[in-house]
Amino acid sequence: MFTDSHCHLTFPELAGDIPAVRAAMAAARVTRALCICTTMEEFPAVQALASGHDNFWATVGVHPDSEQVHEPDVEELVAATTRPRVVAVGETGLDYYQMDERKGGRSIADMGWQRERFRTHIRAARRARVPLVIHTRAAADDTLAILREEGEDGSAGSAGGVFHCFTETRAVARAALDLGFYVSLSGIVTFRNARELHEVATLIPDDRLLIETDAPYLAPVPHRGKLNTPAYVPLVAARLAELRGTRTERIGELTSANFTRLFSRVAP
Repeated sequence: MFTDSHCHLTFPELAGDIPAVRAAMAAARVTRALCICTTMEEFPAVQALASGHDNFWATVGVHPDSEQVHEPDVEELVAATTRPRVVAVGETGLDYYQMDERKGGRSIADMGWQRERFRTHIRAARRARVPLVIHTRAAADDTLAILREEGEDGSAGSAGGVFHCFTETRAVARAALDLGFYVSLSGIVTFRNARELHEVATLIPDDRLLIETDAPYLAPVPHRGKLNTPAYVPLVAARLAELRGTRTERIGELTSANFTRLFSRVAP
């Protein structure tokens, strides 16, 4: 019924309790989950977790916040996508959120390493013919510009993919959609003060919408501030159903179908 399109089950908060995580998923009718990689050092554990369970899949990539980690080239990323149950490159993108030049922090110019890493991941996804899982925070203009410069415009040969845990403006959502990307909403959409995100939630077409938990973080209301798990993704669906004037089950059905279509290596 429901699919969690983005979670971190190898993070310490959840890695030691996978049987309980899976039992809770089953009870909540969450039938599938995409396990996200954030460093190449983490990749073997993410891929092994997905390979060990018939309803988990994996990605390969280096999160933009990850520093002093192994930096893969295009060839290494492409090779990793040939491993069993690996269906996407990411999460990748740009994150300028903690950059504060006024406090002696780094400038946008100093973040060139993030931009080069992002380009490497885009090129790998295109070569491997798998989608991208995009993380962008306080960096939407550069994220969109680099995607365009790398040929990601929704045409033949584009990797495409999803803007995960979307928290940007309506204009950024429209730009992502125009480039052929999907948009995934997390538990943040259940927060009362996320008013612009509530508006974004109503403009995403049915065939471009995904839902996620980003577990172990960002638990939806009424669990806000607590440990998040894939079993809570129906709460995201329920809030979206309210905002979009439909049934929770309908959100589950259409987002699960979208997940299968985007990550084409995944079984229904």
